[in-house]
Amino acid sequence: MDSFKTPPPQETKLHFLDYWRIVRIRKAIIITVFLITAIIATAVTFILPESYASTVRLIVNSDISDISGLSGERGVSEASYDPYFLQTTFELIQSQVVLSNVVNAMNLNVEWGKKYFSGQTLKTTESIGLLKQRLSLSTVRNTKYITITIYSEDKNAAARLANAIAEAYQDYRLKQRQELTARSIDVLETQFQEDEEQIQDVQTNVDRLRRVLNIYDSDANSINPTPTLTQEVLQRYHEQQIEGEKTYKQLETRLTELQGLSTDKLRDVLPSVSADGALSDLLSKLHEAQQKLVVLTNDYSPTNLMVARVQSLVDELNRQIDDRVAGVMAGIESSVESQKAALDAFTAAVEDAKTKDQQEAIRGQPYWEEKRKLGRMLDFHRALAAKIESEKLSLEIPKTAMVQITDPAEPGRDPVKPNKTLNITLGLVFGLIMGVGLAFFIEYLDTSVKTIDDVERAFQAPVLGVIPQNVGILVDEGSESKHAEAYSVLRTNLLFSRKDDKLNSVVVVSAGAGEGKTTTALNLATVFAHTGQRVLLVDSDLRRPTLHKLLHVSNSIGLTNYLLKQNSLAEVIQNTSVPLLHFMASGKLPNSSMGILGSSPMKDMIAELKQRYDFIFYDSPPILGVSDASILASEVDLVLQVIEYRRYPQPMNVRGKQMIEKVGGNFAGIVLNNINMSQDESYYYYSGYYHDYYNSHREGEQPAVTQGQTTPGDTGQTEIKQKY
Repeated sequence: MDSFKTPPPQETKLHFLDYWRIVRIRKAIIITVFLITAIIATAVTFILPESYASTVRLIVNSDISDISGLSGERGVSEASYDPYFLQTTFELIQSQVVLSNVVNAMNLNVEWGKKYFSGQTLKTTESIGLLKQRLSLSTVRNTKYITITIYSEDKNAAARLANAIAEAYQDYRLKQRQELTARSIDVLETQFQEDEEQIQDVQTNVDRLRRVLNIYDSDANSINPTPTLTQEVLQRYHEQQIEGEKTYKQLETRLTELQGLSTDKLRDVLPSVSADGALSDLLSKLHEAQQKLVVLTNDYSPTNLMVARVQSLVDELNRQIDDRVAGVMAGIESSVESQKAALDAFTAAVEDAKTKDQQEAIRGQPYWEEKRKLGRMLDFHRALAAKIESEKLSLEIPKTAMVQITDPAEPGRDPVKPNKTLNITLGLVFGLIMGVGLAFFIEYLDTSVKTIDDVERAFQAPVLGVIPQNVGILVDEGSESKHAEAYSVLRTNLLFSRKDDKLNSVVVVSAGAGEGKTTTALNLATVFAHTGQRVLLVDSDLRRPTLHKLLHVSNSIGLTNYLLKQNSLAEVIQNTSVPLLHFMASGKLPNSSMGILGSSPMKDMIAELKQRYDFIFYDSPPILGVSDASILASEVDLVLQVIEYRRYPQPMNVRGKQMIEKVGGNFAGIVLNNINMSQDESYYYYSGYYHDYYNSHREGEQPAVTQGQTTPGDTGQTEIKQKY
């Protein structure tokens, strides 16, 4: 018959309860590590000597160079921002040039030698090293403030040391600045004298060039020749030139358009283009004569004297108009030519003036270059004089200009080290973290069976029962025992796992010793007997038989006696205190009968017992220890494997299951034994359901169960089994 099939395992996902389960199970380790760490932290905190702190605050400005830029400003100018200034200041405060002055001023070589080195005078470098250990520097964010903190067992000494370091740094900065300023003044004065001599030589050369080149220079401050055409004049001339060119282009365009017209068109166009009164008067007279001619022609013949006279007037007017049109056109052409000539003359005059200015500039170039050189030298000379005055003034600036002590250090009221509250709190937190971490590390190293998911994922087999810790022997406790329900669930799940009702012989095995297979076999058989079924319990653990002790019966005769044909089957089967539960002890094992479990009589006995009893349960030795369990697994109908919670590694139990399958055993399922229901949340539902079920049946009357029937509780537990 095929064994119970389970679906393939799903990927394991840790839930919050899984972490809480580990914490509860390993709480002893967590508490131990927590207490040890807390005690050590507390002890060390109270053993450490108390230390006081004193802090001095000072404003520190950036350094300025010994010779700043000669831009003409007076006074001390601030140096540009240096991102490394504060770090440099920290290193300078801790340097030997500053701290050695503190050591000498406070005689620390002798004082600390007496206090810490039995009167031996220290070297300055040794005292500086001790001083650095007590020194702490920090900044106030987004300000120029620096705080100097000194820690010492003597609060007054801490204040004196802090103030002494601040003053030593202030004096060092002042002395350094004064030395740099003094050297700067010497260099600048030397340069000033040299510049005066050079300026005198250049001035002499400028005067000579002006005479030689006959330069007219009315402005002593000018450094360039004064041109005939200034920029304003050139701009005005340029605008006039543009306007003249525009006018010329307009006249030229108009003349070109008029020249392309006929005489008749010109008569119509010219009066609007050129304001010529004579032409307009002639055109008016021509119009009147033509009208008069039309009137006479209507009344008289062309040979009429009056018609001929008017016709003659019209012809004369036409001739005069043509002459006048020709004259107007000639006038327009003359205007265009005149405009062109004026424009050319203006342009030539401007170019001549530019050329003259350029020639004059070239001629006087040596003079103007020398004068510009003289001007630059005079500007530099004035800036140098201002710088000398500035440097002399900086000698008089108070020492607080660069370093200002705003808050002198004062003795502290209370010790700052050790911080008892903080140290103990950190010790408690660290101890808790260490304890939890160690618990999870041990849990990680523990490869034993922990949860039902572990079993089903590793074994690919169902869990038929979960047995709590400290279960008793149901033979002694009776059917009303609080532990009976766990085995009732196991019984129900075992019945449902069978594929055939004829499968009624079960062997209970385990991979290693001490996993509870004997107790499981006995209590499971007892539960079956309580349901009204005839049950036989066979102690087939011939190596270490113990069932007879639990049942309080004799082991003088039993299985071995029957297999060696020393006694009959009826003689080796004993009654127990539980009705319908019979027992076959192991009997005494002769030295020459080690393979009797695999003999033909054993197989015949198993077949015969199947006919006599409803269920037969066999207790066996560990399957990985000896071959007896493997032989039994191959001969009986079903095999139950008992795995004790957190006892043996999973690979060992998996190997036990593989041994069962290798010999052809019908693997029914797994029983998890010795579970701590109160600590492991993985089995909370089992624990809660057992107690609810047990209490409800103690209050009411439990119905009788006959052979082949199951109780309502069994069905409910089957649902739980299917859930897991």
